Amino acid sequence: MKRTKELCGRFSYEKPFLVPDRPIEAFPYLFQTVMGQQEVARVREPMKTAPFYPAADSTVAENKEFSYVVFVPSGKEHCDRAIVLLHGLNERNWNKYLVWAEDLVMTCGVPVLLFPMAFHMNRTPVSWFSPRWLKPWLNRRKQEILGLCNASFFNVALSSRLSVDPLRFYSSGLESAYNLYQLMGDMKHGRHPLFTEGVKVDFFAYSIGALLAQVVLMADPCGYAADSALFTFCGGSVFERMNGNSRDIIDQEAYEKIRDYYLGNFSRPFQMFAAQDQQMGLQFTQAFCKMIPSKDVGSKRRPFFTDARDRIRMVSLRQDTVIPTAGVQEAAGNNLAGIVTEELDFPYAYTHQAPFPENGKVSEEELTLAFRSVFDRAAAFLTT
Repeated sequence: MKRTKELCGRFSYEKPFLVPDRPIEAFPYLFQTVMGQQEVARVREPMKTAPFYPAADSTVAENKEFSYVVFVPSGKEHCDRAIVLLHGLNERNWNKYLVWAEDLVMTCGVPVLLFPMAFHMNRTPVSWFSPRWLKPWLNRRKQEILGLCNASFFNVALSSRLSVDPLRFYSSGLESAYNLYQLMGDMKHGRHPLFTEGVKVDFFAYSIGALLAQVVLMADPCGYAADSALFTFCGGSVFERMNGNSRDIIDQEAYEKIRDYYLGNFSRPFQMFAAQDQQMGLQFTQAFCKMIPSKDVGSKRRPFFTDARDRIRMVSLRQDTVIPTAGVQEAAGNNLAGIVTEELDFPYAYTHQAPFPENGKVSEEELTLAFRSVFDRAAAFLTT
């Protein structure tokens, strides 16, 4: 708990800072979305807006241009390796991930990029996570949907936006895939000041961030991820098994809406990309669709996981009800479950959202042992 507070006190999107008591420096970088913006805008054209924010998604300035932070070993320049850390759904800050990033830098010896997905972290208007602004909209949502479960200030913005139009889950994921691939392209082609041309880009992905990483590695239209390794923690499940119905993720109405939508006839983007002949968008979409159903009908996922079996490790937690082990194993397939997947359990009460709870109820010794059981595995895998 103390370490998290120390790092939160130093964290900044505006200026470089030193990580206290570690040979680590942190630098913010500006990112401007370019790749795939026209394609994403076309997907969004028919989408409905949420009542609390009537402007179209493509007009949100904070989502188009934003800062991301890189933790770097002190004194290192022009690095030839990097780890991109991807977060979970409905995240508003990097607080719990700062210790994770710090540890990965120390154990792997490479920079760690904290890269936000579309409409997450600092990529939304401040009003979207302001209780004062959201209170009337939360009350309205509770009145309009009788018996609504798990509605809260934390999830009302995302829940409302997904309920109004479930396609938003896909459009935001597609934009995130384009953004991540644009970042990888800049790094690979020597356009990022921290990295050498041809840098090896690996991933530590948590929760829904693991799905994004899987889609990007599976599609990989330009070969940027051909040598990338992926370590997932509490992530990697097929979409069908995920359950985000939670007060700090999305409410029951939004969860049921997106579940019904994507397990049903999800075809509009295919028609759009076929008409526009946008191969990159089509490849990202096809990869996403392969990760939706539990059953791998036609063995659509199997070739990817078979080919990438030495580059992927997925660690799940036994008591995780959001991203259950069964869904992670189904993603990998029966032949690889237990080879690229591993289930852990901790001797204390935890949740998907708080695998290392800093609530004062768990001893530091237990938390340290649990943390090391995950991050020692990650370091061993990502440094091979």
